[in-house]
Amino acid sequence: MTEQASLIKYPCDFPIKIMGKSQGNFAQLAVSIVKQHAPDFDETTLETKTSKSGMYLSLTCTIRATSRIQLDALYQALSDHPMVSVAL
Repeated sequence: MTEQASLIKYPCDFPIKIMGKSQGNFAQLAVSIVKQHAPDFDETTLETKTSKSGMYLSLTCTIRATSRIQLDALYQALSDHPMVSVAL
C-alpha cells in the first residue's frame, strides 16, 4: 500500500462523530477512547444528541488532530469496541 498525500493539513481541529445505543456509560466510554488517542481533548466541548426514540446517542468530539496515523488509530479503536455502532 502506498502512502497517499493527505488532504488534511495537520495539526487541525477535527470533528469525530460517534454513534451507539444510549446506555449507561456509552458517552464516558467513547470519551475515554478518544482521550487515549487525543489526550488534550476537552470534554466540555463534547456535543451530544439523542435520537427521537431515545434509543441511540450521537456524540461529536472535536479533537486537535496531529497526524493521519493518530486518526486511523482512533477510528480503529472506536470501531473495534462493541458499544460503538458507527464512527465517522
